[in-house]
Amino acid sequence: MPRLLFAALLLSIAVDCSAQIVESVGNRAQGMGGAFVAVAADSTATWWNPAGLATGPFSDASVGRGFTDLDAAVPARRDRVSWFAATSPVVGFSYYRLRITDIREFGPTGQGTVNRQDTRAEVSVRSFSASELGLTLVQTLLPGVHAGATLKYVRGTLRAGADEGSRAAGELLDRGEELDGGDAESAFDLDVGLIGAAGPVRIGAVMRNVRHPGFGGDAFELPRQTRVGAAIDAEKAGGPPLILAVDADVKTYATGSGDRRVIAAGAEQWLFKKRIGIRGGARFNRAGARERATTAGASIAARNGLYVEGQIVRGGSEAERGWGLGARVTF
Repeated sequence: MPRLLFAALLLSIAVDCSAQIVESVGNRAQGMGGAFVAVAADSTATWWNPAGLATGPFSDASVGRGFTDLDAAVPARRDRVSWFAATSPVVGFSYYRLRITDIREFGPTGQGTVNRQDTRAEVSVRSFSASELGLTLVQTLLPGVHAGATLKYVRGTLRAGADEGSRAAGELLDRGEELDGGDAESAFDLDVGLIGAAGPVRIGAVMRNVRHPGFGGDAFELPRQTRVGAAIDAEKAGGPPLILAVDADVKTYATGSGDRRVIAAGAEQWLFKKRIGIRGGARFNRAGARERATTAGASIAARNGLYVEGQIVRGGSEAERGWGLGARVTF
């Protein structure tokens, strides 16, 4: 099993058709700009890096909902995600509900850019909804080195149509979410991860969607997404409860709004005996439209072990914006 996990992480990946972005899930992760592969230890590690469960609390459960829009121009994208996850150090269960809507102009690649005043006849409108049920298992390879895998059952429906290209991108996305029809399809998929921790240093790697299932006759795929990360936990070295982290995508992957290959950096600081956590981050897309975004988030302890969490995302020239709220119980 460990050899298979390691081999899967080393597989090269191709650029697929379209997908949700990695930075769709987790209030802590999104508040840190998406620099979370080496930090993941709570229940959202089932999404970010399944191996991280081995370094987490005895038990952790979270629920949340997140929204992300990239709608300054066509191509445009909207992500809606709800989740529930419950974990222990060796096993986790998760449920993610995804709704991904994208608008692209017709053409050989579907990746061109059109401004709000463009009056071309039609654009392609797609909306993909999916339910994803996961079982996460973790195994220790060496002291401080862990491997993990999440086996996922995905049931998704792709809906597609066309609309007037003269409409504003936000309006097109609204209309895309109202599409109906489509046939539900099912597939099994796999996420695998590694994490190593030595004192204050953590290093992680993850490959998501190893089988890259396709839906709608492979018109929409969940591509392999490979990311590496590193983090410093100052508290492990006798310092304050402060985490600094950086992530980088290894390969480019495709989304409905263009290619993505992200570098992310973030920080998390806990205050008042860990009753309040504040975090911030930034990310830059090195491919496609080269979007950039800054993020901020916070956790507030309603009582011991119960946190209310949230985050906001604000982009640069591409007008990316998002927000999310959730709750987490940990002990």
